[in-house]
Amino acid sequence: MLLHPDSTSRVRSGFPRNLRLRACATLVCFAAGCSPLASASTSDTATDWARADEIVASIKLPDIPARDYVITDFGARAGQTDDARPAILAAIKKASADGGGRVVIPKGTWRSDGPIHLASRIDLHVAEGAILRFSPEARHYLPAVLTRWEGTELYSYSPLIYAFEVTDVAITGKGLIDGHEKSEFHGWTGDRQRRDMDRLRRMGVDGTPAAKRIFAEGTYLRPPLIQFFRAERVLLADYTLHHSPFWVNHLVYTDHATVRGIRVDSHHANNDGIDVDSSRHVLIEHCWFRTGDDSVVVKSGRDRDGREVGRPSEYVVIRHNDMGGEDGIALGSEMSGGIRHVYFTDNILRKGLSAIRFKANLDRGGTVEHIRVRNMTVESFDTLFWFQLDYPGLLGGGHPARYRDIVFENFTVERAGTFFEAHAPAEAPLQDVTLRNITVSTLEKPLVLENVRGLTFDRVTLGTQTVCGRLDWLHRGPAAE
Repeated sequence: MLLHPDSTSRVRSGFPRNLRLRACATLVCFAAGCSPLASASTSDTATDWARADEIVASIKLPDIPARDYVITDFGARAGQTDDARPAILAAIKKASADGGGRVVIPKGTWRSDGPIHLASRIDLHVAEGAILRFSPEARHYLPAVLTRWEGTELYSYSPLIYAFEVTDVAITGKGLIDGHEKSEFHGWTGDRQRRDMDRLRRMGVDGTPAAKRIFAEGTYLRPPLIQFFRAERVLLADYTLHHSPFWVNHLVYTDHATVRGIRVDSHHANNDGIDVDSSRHVLIEHCWFRTGDDSVVVKSGRDRDGREVGRPSEYVVIRHNDMGGEDGIALGSEMSGGIRHVYFTDNILRKGLSAIRFKANLDRGGTVEHIRVRNMTVESFDTLFWFQLDYPGLLGGGHPARYRDIVFENFTVERAGTFFEAHAPAEAPLQDVTLRNITVSTLEKPLVLENVRGLTFDRVTLGTQTVCGRLDWLHRGPAAE
């Protein structure tokens, strides 16, 4: 079927006989079968995934001495009435003074009235049968520390577990880390946080120094459950997390991180399972996510603050995970430092709003490129692929993000409400996206498009129709009367 330009700039329904759009478009064919398209991306597939294997092989694990420091030896007592935090911190201090080791939280329930700050060459080991439960009182997480909140640096409430400027650090064990069901932080959402959130974003755009962005007592920006900030050689393995105040696992400016076998079961507001934020050489594998927001997200800073830091997220591999978040995998919307060389392979996406969600707004700037996603098993989502790149700029706009060179291949999908939805600004269209060998059993709507260049369909089967070809869908200004 040949698409002809005419009078509107979007397609919103199925594949009718006469499409009317303000766009340029190339041939899209519907048939019982299509021959594979010869393209650079097809021939480069093997090279792409060989590079992903090289990234995994290059990631370094932490070097931590094999000696234990059990918190009961430092005075900790299990139960809800005693604060184990002083003993945990004492064990970390002793292990650090000795050159490092494993700080063991044994079986039992242990209360921590405040954050646990890790040091270099420490493995915080939450043993099987152990519950590390944090205080529900916000005041226990002051004084403020340097952190990054939705892509902007500031001083604010400490993450519950915080590792600042460390090397060779781990959190391991099959125990539970619990942010507390009744945490005061859970109420800091919506209008309560809006004023502080807007003020912080304005400070980032205005160039206010981070040292003057202080959001402590009397402010309402929630901390993450776990955050690594300027870290190198990190291992997060095997533990379970509940009741995070905000993002669950947050890697900021972190190089060489392995996240393996963790279970995230946390359903409060903004509970992303893991956020890779301006970090490099990261492997996430064999994890299980049931979250109140995205399962796995890659980010790199917000607006001017993110552009001036200028640190991309790159060389990231996410494989063999079971994802059951509100959204499955996401890039952005904080991506001002750039995102590149990210590989998703052999993951399961369960049910939610969108399986793949890539985001930006007109304040962001930054470029997302060379993203590869393959071998995905998808159950049921309202939208399978969703690119929303034109959210209005709240602080002046003028900095559209660019998303390009993205390949999705080998998807088996039970159901999708909408197959592919993309909205990009006319000055920075979504560019060079390939959809290859994708089968969707049940579908309600194929396409919603606005400003897309080089959208390639290669053996895409939507119900009973097979789609092949290349499509440009670009705004060309008001139609002539």
